Amino acid sequence: MLRATAWTHGRRGAFIGTSAAVACLGAVLGACGGGSGDGGYVAVGPAGGSSGVAVQPTGEVRVVPLEGAAPSSSSSAVAASPSAAAQTPAASTPGSGAPSSSDGTDSRRTPTSSPSVESPAASPGPAVLTVSEPERAAGDQRWCEKVTLVFRNSGGSAVRSGTVTFGTHIIGALGIDWGTVESEVALPAPVGAGERTEKTWTVCVDTWRVPLGMHIETRDVDVRWE
Repeated sequence: MLRATAWTHGRRGAFIGTSAAVACLGAVLGACGGGSGDGGYVAVGPAGGSSGVAVQPTGEVRVVPLEGAAPSSSSSAVAASPSAAAQTPAASTPGSGAPSSSDGTDSRRTPTSSPSVESPAASPGPAVLTVSEPERAAGDQRWCEKVTLVFRNSGGSAVRSGTVTFGTHIIGALGIDWGTVESEVALPAPVGAGERTEKTWTVCVDTWRVPLGMHIETRDVDVRWE
């Protein structure tokens, strides 16, 4: 608290002492305002408002309003940093299209594989039937004998049917071949691919063809199959 001191030198001395006290009080108020964190500001001018034309501040200017006074719209506009709008990221608009790869195709689509084409199965080869030499055995009568054949199918398909033709020779007492008699029987089918089958037949000729002292020999075999 300041105390004004007046010396008794008349009215002039009292006026001078009072003026010095007022100036000192103003300096103290200015120093007190400087102790705040805002850098210190002293309000000057008439209390009823500012006089003259206000000049719009430019650049990086911070305006601190007086206590009790609402900030003006111009001060708020200036207080905002010019670079604030530039730093605000633009609102992104979600794209309506699907993400695409570098070649322009939709990357979300699962690539479809082309259907596999199975190669047609190789058709099996034809049947290949082989017949053994006839195995002969004497029968109960001189005009009959037993004949055994072995069939082998080395082909890729089965033998479904066929016929076997025997050629039976009439042999005389001196070994002379007097003639041949043919007889036909069914082939023992089916004979599968890679299979083997064996069959025995009793082959006979007419009784009168084989007189006493003669015999028969089935030497020839002809097989037809399909």
